[in-house]
Amino acid sequence: MNVSFEFFPPKTAEGLAHLVETAKRLNRFAPEYFSVTYGAGGGTQDLTVNTLSALQNNRLRVAPHISCIGATKAKIAALLQYYQTQGVKQLVALRGDLPSGQGSLAGDFRYAKDLVAFIRETTGDAFHIRVAVYPEAHPQARNLQKDLEHFKEKVDAGADSAITQYFYHPEAYAKLVDDCRALDIDIPIVPGIMPIQNFSQLSRFSEMCGAEIPRYIRKRMEVFGDDSVSIQNFGIEIVTHLCEAVMNMGAPSLHFYTLNKDKLVTQILENLQCTQTL
Repeated sequence: MNVSFEFFPPKTAEGLAHLVETAKRLNRFAPEYFSVTYGAGGGTQDLTVNTLSALQNNRLRVAPHISCIGATKAKIAALLQYYQTQGVKQLVALRGDLPSGQGSLAGDFRYAKDLVAFIRETTGDAFHIRVAVYPEAHPQARNLQKDLEHFKEKVDAGADSAITQYFYHPEAYAKLVDDCRALDIDIPIVPGIMPIQNFSQLSRFSEMCGAEIPRYIRKRMEVFGDDSVSIQNFGIEIVTHLCEAVMNMGAPSLHFYTLNKDKLVTQILENLQCTQTL
């Protein structure tokens, strides 16, 4: 079973050194790549580039996020050219989020499909392009069907594969795949997996991105209160079973949202190694 890991770029040299050590430990699972996020409005571009360089210097495969909101074609073209000179072969292409408090940003792109099309027009097949898809619909989507139609537009523009937003209902992933196949979307759809590090933090993330936390998980977390050890142990159990379920459904890979930590991810993958060959 293939895996990949997502990081966000640290703001300090100390944080970056710590992240590299985290990546080295996770590298024992032979990941396809480490992705690095870009920040709202491209706000962490320099930090993203620095993080990518540090990972590449340790011979780790990378896939930078590239978002287009507020960006010009010239800026994106220059970034693509730079990544080509650095030997980058994979990208995660996203519309991106607006910085907090800003209603809009001027730029040459409106949607992720426009960015995907531009990457293809500019670089041909130089990059494997991954895009996002939402099992429970994007929070700004009118409905699930419209969200699927927008996803198909990204695929038609040239996306090679997709990573889902995280979820905790395995049935949501199965339904997504079935719906996509019905629309003749045949690219690999990789489930995004979020370990439960901290429940209050997870609740905030879920409110922003539209991921539903099942009622039974919420109720168990209420019982644990501030017992972080019990929360994490329960989270490991839940997410291990989730991974087993989607793997049994034929998921092509697992993509972990690590929050720059490896302890829980490692435990989940070690659990899976007891039952399946990664």
